[in-house]
Amino acid sequence: MQLPFAHLNLRYNPFGELPLEARPALAILDPQPYLELLSQPRAALQFMGERGRGKTTHLLTLRALEPGPYLHLPEEGPLPKVPLTAPLLYLDETQRLPRRVRKALYRGPSRLVLGAHEDHADELRRAGRPVTTVLVGASLTPERLALILERRIEAARRAPGPVPEVPRASLESLLSRFGDDLRAIEHHLYERVQALEEPSHVQV
Repeated sequence: MQLPFAHLNLRYNPFGELPLEARPALAILDPQPYLELLSQPRAALQFMGERGRGKTTHLLTLRALEPGPYLHLPEEGPLPKVPLTAPLLYLDETQRLPRRVRKALYRGPSRLVLGAHEDHADELRRAGRPVTTVLVGASLTPERLALILERRIEAARRAPGPVPEVPRASLESLLSRFGDDLRAIEHHLYERVQALEEPSHVQV
């Protein structure tokens, strides 16, 4: 029986949705400066950006190195209970947390790593916290995008030999079309890889 993607020398389409536990190993991220910031008492590190820019990947990569509870706040349905006294807490989609709960959390002892669409720096400073805000996706250059996509492809590699490649012209075209929306870029490349008949350049 022909294995899916064997004709591309891949085990799976590298641009499909990654499970949460797989994201840290594939992240292009230097965590050390962030870990140093988190060594401060009651530190708050805030990753801001629109959907698909990589906020969750940043949170999960740091959590793999500096463990703590991770909570994703859903857009609909009941919100999980927030452990207000956890030594270190990773909170994704913080803007969905009611203001009164945020206020209690920010006044508490926890060190915080937040992923948000809204800037909560003023609230955090009023609670007496040192705050660092990182705009996720703002530095998505062709070179950085190439590293991200190459790591995804290599993780899906089946054996030595050729695999699909994304040429430089395609990288620039993707950034021109999608900007820093990495998720949209990956969804677009997923469809292109699905249509490949051999491990050649992925044209966009």
